[in-house]
Amino acid sequence: MNQSKALWGGRFRAQPDPALTRYSRSDASHLRLVAFDVAGSRAHARELVRAGILTDEECFNILTTLDAIAAESASGEIEPAASDEDIHTFIERHLIERLGDLGGKLRAGRSRNDQAANDLKLYLREEAKAVSQELFALIDALIDQASSHLNSPAPGFTHLQAAQPIVFGHQLMAHAQAFSRNIDRLRDWHRRSARSPLGAAALAGSAIARHPQETARELGYDGSFENSIDAVGSRDHVAEFLFVTAMIGVDLSRLSEEIILWCSQSFAWAKLDDAFSTGSSIMPQKKNPDIAELTRGRSARLIGCLSSIMATLKGLPFAYNRDLIEDKKAAFEAVDTLHMALPAMSGLVRTLKFDVDRMRSAATQGFTLATEMADWLALRGIPFSHAHEITGRAVRYCEDHGVTLEDLTPDMLAAIDPALERSIMEHLSLDAALAARSAHGGTSPAAVERQIGRLSLTLAPLRDWAEEETL
Repeated sequence: MNQSKALWGGRFRAQPDPALTRYSRSDASHLRLVAFDVAGSRAHARELVRAGILTDEECFNILTTLDAIAAESASGEIEPAASDEDIHTFIERHLIERLGDLGGKLRAGRSRNDQAANDLKLYLREEAKAVSQELFALIDALIDQASSHLNSPAPGFTHLQAAQPIVFGHQLMAHAQAFSRNIDRLRDWHRRSARSPLGAAALAGSAIARHPQETARELGYDGSFENSIDAVGSRDHVAEFLFVTAMIGVDLSRLSEEIILWCSQSFAWAKLDDAFSTGSSIMPQKKNPDIAELTRGRSARLIGCLSSIMATLKGLPFAYNRDLIEDKKAAFEAVDTLHMALPAMSGLVRTLKFDVDRMRSAATQGFTLATEMADWLALRGIPFSHAHEITGRAVRYCEDHGVTLEDLTPDMLAAIDPALERSIMEHLSLDAALAARSAHGGTSPAAVERQIGRLSLTLAPLRDWAEEETL
């Protein structure tokens, strides 16, 4: 038996047109929500016992059958029929086929409106932790590389122009810090999304399911909804989740762009591992950073998912509207994109090999030690505006004479400005510039090592949260 009965239609005199049926039917991707719909149905069955609609024995039979349906759906033994409008219809059809009229009792006191809101919220609460665990793998790869490059000087850039020397581990940790905030955002989102919509029914609440707080606790929520219209009509939790995924996409794109630069012949700072790069179909010598380029491109999808849900919500009256089915398409695409991108990027970062000699050679190119001269003058009481002007003249002098700041002799210093004493030269070195920035958050090797230790402590409770089961 595979005949589906719609969850509506008693007041209609004609059958739905095939065009409507095709348009209204849920996408096959919604099957990933079956387990969450079953979890909500199990909790609702117990609520119907409290309401006196189901006996304990009937509830047991429904729960057992729901578990079987979930297992068979997960294994592919059963699939929705063409006539099943959505997963709710699919599950109810199997309940009725196996339990007869008892299977139809489960619908009492609820609506697809609160079911749909609950299914996606449970799914996203689980995915917030799954995405976080993949982010941890990327952060760990960055930290491992940073720890290996605490004493690897490199130029730091602003405007993509050489600015000041840094240790390369500091640059890598900048990315680790950004990704760690995204995990914190996901944990914060998880806390804020901990209100169950079940019991809101279509929009007015249920006259049957009168203990939604009990259902909420069973599903791992902190509590139940405060307003039934808000419970079924709001999707700000989806929009907020998609903001975090879009932010992750932006941060992945920035890291990808830097890796692409580091691996270019112009930089030649990094070499791609064969297992995480591709070649050219026409140019045998090529070794391309495809993972970074694909990730940079797919970050646009994540931004698009956020834009689509915001645009969907913008013009809706505040209650359930069928437009809200678009929340799943945006959420699924964002989650699927990250599950592809994050493991690939983790492997790419973990296997990069860096040319520390080349980075060190580039660290002082472009007069990156100029700030050291200006700071040295300022520390001796010269107003920084004047120190800045003197240093600018020193750079110009070097350009005119084809020398670097480190090449300046006492006579050259005196010709530029009397304030430039010969003792300044011991400060115009790469190692001195790095060591000088030993304050909290600075780029000295010791400061970066402390930064790594602090981030590890910050991440510890986030790791614990990500490993906890939601349901």
